[in-house]
Amino acid sequence: MDHSLIIAISKGRIFQETLPILERANIQPTEDPEKSRLLIIPTNQKNIKLLIVRATDVPTYVQHGAADLGIAGYDVVQEHGGLGIYQLTDLQIAKCRLMVAGFDKSILKSKDKLKIATKYVNQTLEYFQSKNQLVEIIKLYGSMELAPLIGLADLIVDVVDTGKTLSANGLKPLEHICDISSSLIVNRASLKLKHKIIKQTFGALL
Repeated sequence: MDHSLIIAISKGRIFQETLPILERANIQPTEDPEKSRLLIIPTNQKNIKLLIVRATDVPTYVQHGAADLGIAGYDVVQEHGGLGIYQLTDLQIAKCRLMVAGFDKSILKSKDKLKIATKYVNQTLEYFQSKNQLVEIIKLYGSMELAPLIGLADLIVDVVDTGKTLSANGLKPLEHICDISSSLIVNRASLKLKHKIIKQTFGALL
C-alpha cells in the first residue's frame, strides 16, 4: 500500500498561515518556496511532499490525483466546482471576503445590464442571478480595480482583505457575497486508498 502523501499548496499568505498547521501535524518543509526554485518540496517526513502550484490550480491537481491533498480558499474551490474533491475541514486561515466593488452603490440600480470584471465568473453569475440582475462578465485575472477606472466595467467582483487597494483607486466595497477562508481538500480516491495515513497525519484537525 502507498503510504506517501503529496499536498498541493500555493506560495504567499496561504503557505505562511499553513506552516503552524503543518507543524502541529509534525510536517516541516525542508525549503522555503519563496526562496527555492523547487516545485516539489521535501519535508522532514520522507513520505510527505509539498507541491507548489498557483492558488487557482490547487483543486485541479487534487481532482486529477496529482496531489492527494490541497489547501485552497473557498473562492477557488467554488470556482473550480469541486468535481472529484472533498473538503475535509475548514482551516480558518487566510480569511477575506468576496465583494462587489465600485465607485458608488447607485450604479447597482442605474442600469438594466451591468458589466462586471472578475475572475470569479461562476460565483458572480450565481450571485447576480439570485438578485434577478442581468450582467455581462468580463473575465480578468489581475488588476481588477483598473476596469472601472478606464470604463471597461461598471463594477468588479474580487477578494477583499483590508480594502486598501480599492480605496487607493477610488473604489469601495458595495455588497458582500461571501466570507472566505482556506480548507484542507482531498482527492476522493486518495481519501479511500490512503485513509489511514491521512487520518494519522491530520487526525487532530478533522
